[in-house]
Amino acid sequence: MADPTACVLVIDDDPSIRRVLETGLRARGYGSVTADGGQAGLGIAAIEQPDVVVLDLGLPDIDGVEVCRQIRSWSNVPIIVLSAHGAEDRKIEALDEGADDFVTKPFSMKELLARIRVALRHRELQRPSDSASGTEPSVLHVGQVTLDMAAHRVTVADKPVELTEKEFDILAHLVRNVGRVVTHDGLLTAVWGPGYEDETHYLRVYVNRLRNKLEPDPRHPRLLVTLPRVGYRIDPPE
Repeated sequence: MADPTACVLVIDDDPSIRRVLETGLRARGYGSVTADGGQAGLGIAAIEQPDVVVLDLGLPDIDGVEVCRQIRSWSNVPIIVLSAHGAEDRKIEALDEGADDFVTKPFSMKELLARIRVALRHRELQRPSDSASGTEPSVLHVGQVTLDMAAHRVTVADKPVELTEKEFDILAHLVRNVGRVVTHDGLLTAVWGPGYEDETHYLRVYVNRLRNKLEPDPRHPRLLVTLPRVGYRIDPPE
């Protein structure tokens, strides 16, 4: 069910897409405001303070990546970018500039609504009492997975799971960004440091190991979501 107080800002120069999204969002209980360009979108974002921004990357006045960069400079609002099929470099560029997720055109309303729900859940998870003081919680939770950062310990459904140092660091970085897409470059730099951006084979090996340890039952929903050629995401539970 939609949060009746949640407002979604749609920034897209295509009037038919704006109309469809606005109608679909309001029919499902969301508030909705729209902008037909980057400059207008930035102004509305500053005034309306939306809960989620849906941002087309192909805008006529300001590049969508630049809009994302400017919004992220003063706001932590979740940003879902819309990109053309095959535009992986553009997606990655936007994600590196602070976008949280992406949907590839053409897309279904059902798909976009699912990403909006994830973005809103992620925003709620980013409001623990520890965040007010600027300190990270010592224990992080996602579904049945618990990370004790101080003890370097992981449990799944209260059962201990043995992880190597790199496996723990990868999982911790993904959990800190729960609900957001973390690009290959971003994850490699965070865990291995600068200079490892091209070593994507490292990630394939370690993520497969993590999956085997954290998701032993294939009948259960995947905790670790792979976005081919882009990166990984951990979704907060429904």
